[in-house]
Amino acid sequence: MKARRDLYLVAFSLFIWGMGEGLFYIFQPLYIQQLGADPILIGSVLGINAVAMTLSQIPAGYLADRVGRRPLMWFTWIMGVISALVMASARNLTAFVAGLLLYGLTSAVLAPMNSYISHARGDWSVGRAVTFTSAAFSIGAIIGPMAGGTIGERFGLRNVYWLAAGLFFISTCVILFIRRQPVGSRGEAESAPGLLRNPRFLMSLGLILMIMFSMYLPIPLAANFLQNERGLNLASIGQLGSLQNLGNAVFALALGHLPALTAFLLGETALLAVSLLLWKGSGMGLFGLAYFLMGGYRLSRTLSVAFVQPMVGINQVGLAFGFVETINNLALILTPILAGILYEKNPESVFMVSVGVLALCLVFTLWSRGAGRRAARTLMTWMTK
Repeated sequence: MKARRDLYLVAFSLFIWGMGEGLFYIFQPLYIQQLGADPILIGSVLGINAVAMTLSQIPAGYLADRVGRRPLMWFTWIMGVISALVMASARNLTAFVAGLLLYGLTSAVLAPMNSYISHARGDWSVGRAVTFTSAAFSIGAIIGPMAGGTIGERFGLRNVYWLAAGLFFISTCVILFIRRQPVGSRGEAESAPGLLRNPRFLMSLGLILMIMFSMYLPIPLAANFLQNERGLNLASIGQLGSLQNLGNAVFALALGHLPALTAFLLGETALLAVSLLLWKGSGMGLFGLAYFLMGGYRLSRTLSVAFVQPMVGINQVGLAFGFVETINNLALILTPILAGILYEKNPESVFMVSVGVLALCLVFTLWSRGAGRRAARTLMTWMTK
């Protein structure tokens, strides 16, 4: 318990942050629409935001290995408070996008934070530790969408950002109590083989990109589809957002102990069902099930760092996690733009294409899992000769 003190502090801070982000995250495309954007522009804005998220990952991971994880975590938490204030005070699309991009840069915390968690986990596995903190965030985020939908209906969506900023401030106060972790020496870090000369690591990045792209495609414009094509109001969409975060928590707590490739397969299957339910379903029951099953995406993304961790040296963990989060966010750049183009032509085509892409990806992941097992058996046979 004492050995994991800092892990629990991070989890508690993320719980509060999840409450704040949950207030507005699911409504983000709807608020951008209110500010005058069409579906293609919405997808482009979300894609540009993902660019900001992507560009920050590798530098943050590199700095985490050199200057420490805690300073970067403190900096990004504070920047999150500032970005929420900018979005709350924005009066037009340009100003809001500026705040949104600043908030996107806070995702630079992922590599340092996951590296910090992997060092603060005590006797837990990396997968269990990162899914535990992810579940804490998701449990907090269960509360946010319902409150955000109610506030948005009565007082306007702009006001949810003010409340989010307050919760982010409280979360920041909690994270300031985490302890410093030792930093590997520069010489130790440079003596390790370069990540870009590690073929297993590079192949794993390619697999992660394919999986994250296919799984995220049905998500970005789902709220717009349900409001514009199925007639749901903000309060109903907020309830769906809470179910999504409940699914995130349940998937993380129930399946976080699984090997990453097994989790990827379950996640792809879940998102295939999501696409079918949003495309062909009707009524809050089926839509609620779809949003619950979106937890498969969060589980897979969280375990992507556990997937690569055994492939890298101890002094490369931060940088390796930075590469992984860059790949994860690269999928966030591509998929909203594609979803926006498809939605503009035919709203249902987003989910039709998602079904096909996910089915192909599921087959390839099954093959990769089998190929990995065959390679491991071959290596064990060779070593025992």
